[in-house]
Amino acid sequence: MPTLYHSPNSRSSRVIAQLMLMGKLDDVDIVIVDVQRHDGSGGADPRNPHPEGKVPYLVTDEGQGIRESAAIMMYLDELFGQPLSPAIGAPDRGAYLSWMAYSGGVLDPVLVAAFSGVEHPALVGAYRGMEEVCAALETALSEGDFLLGATLSVADILLASPFQWAPHLMPDNVVIKSWVERVGRRLDGDAIAAFEVQALSTLKALEDA
Repeated sequence: MPTLYHSPNSRSSRVIAQLMLMGKLDDVDIVIVDVQRHDGSGGADPRNPHPEGKVPYLVTDEGQGIRESAAIMMYLDELFGQPLSPAIGAPDRGAYLSWMAYSGGVLDPVLVAAFSGVEHPALVGAYRGMEEVCAALETALSEGDFLLGATLSVADILLASPFQWAPHLMPDNVVIKSWVERVGRRLDGDAIAAFEVQALSTLKALEDA
């Protein structure tokens, strides 16, 4: 089975949420590893094969490594029959792919800049800013409950996750807030929280060993 390298309460938590929603958590080997945290805690874990010691990182049955959340989430969705994405050739497949690329190409850089208090014309020119991000999300959500309309997709799980982790970065926009809440209601928050508690316990046991 594929192996997912996961650190509790990190970017890889959205992959755990996806696997739970698909009912496929037991079909992936989850390896709990440590990572360097923004507050200075944690550190590189020699058990993690990611070239930069980050998570998530997926190793396929064939031994191929896959990095970056969007790539991993798309791979897992396709591996298990695409329950959370439009089929290849479907009319909204292009919009889905666009949002998956938008997450790492625009949303993440804009949020990191906002979180860090960094302002520079080059950043806005290359990645745009929160105003443009809000406009893009609001435009998509004006046509349905989720980014692709009436159906939840991997794109919703991926793009809503930063606002779930860091609510202080949530735009003061009722459309976006309602969308993040809807995505959260579709995920099993209690099961995810319980999994993360167990993962933290596993990580502590490894550190104490």
